[in-house]
Amino acid sequence: MRRRDSSLLAMAVLTVVVISSSAQAAELKLLVTNGARAVVDELKPQFERTTGHKLAIKYDGSPLLQKAIEAGEAFDIVLLTVDSMDAIAKAGKVDAATRKTVASSGLGVAMRAGGKKPDIGTTEAFKQAMLNAKSIAYVTVGVSGRHFVAMCERLGIADQVKAKGKTKPSGNVAEFVSAGEAELAIQQVGELLSTPGVELVGPLPSDLQLTTIFTAALAGQSSAPDAAKAFMGFLATPEAIAIIRAKGMEPG
Repeated sequence: MRRRDSSLLAMAVLTVVVISSSAQAAELKLLVTNGARAVVDELKPQFERTTGHKLAIKYDGSPLLQKAIEAGEAFDIVLLTVDSMDAIAKAGKVDAATRKTVASSGLGVAMRAGGKKPDIGTTEAFKQAMLNAKSIAYVTVGVSGRHFVAMCERLGIADQVKAKGKTKPSGNVAEFVSAGEAELAIQQVGELLSTPGVELVGPLPSDLQLTTIFTAALAGQSSAPDAAKAFMGFLATPEAIAIIRAKGMEPG
């Protein structure tokens, strides 16, 4: 009953905001971490159709977006990992009272669809799968890649993995797999599932896993605060929650 009441309240809030702001449609600038891209891409047309507002979205790794915000880049809404959100909140770049957890996602391994999946069910099996793979895609700046590199160092396979790594600073590395440029990809499950031609081998073993929490907040000074609040309300609707779950993530 509590969850149902919460959903009804979110819908009511959104309805009030939409009615009050629909006469003046706004364009909102969103800065969104790559880990939440699959969710926001699907939410965008629904929100625009429902409210009449438009979304201009910039996607990048959370650390890169954090640097851009600290350097003065303007935005209306930001959706980042917790660490990056903490940093810009401390710098006074967001309205802390509007901050909310949107979703969380674990890390997984992906391969091209139709192939024989390696065993990654235990730490030792995961280690052997990494050693046996001909190439492994991961990011170097994003949260998932930094965790993967640290994990490989702990397992004593960092040099072997680095030698066959297919990397970029941020972005969807499962695209390397779909293009045949890498055998495996390590990233948040939501990003892996959003890539055509790729299938999930499985999540990382529990003792190697990292759960990433994605949080959203309004800018300290938004150019369209009512429209921005409407989007924040939209993130809590049943439609948004269903999309979050469909992308392999858990709602906040």
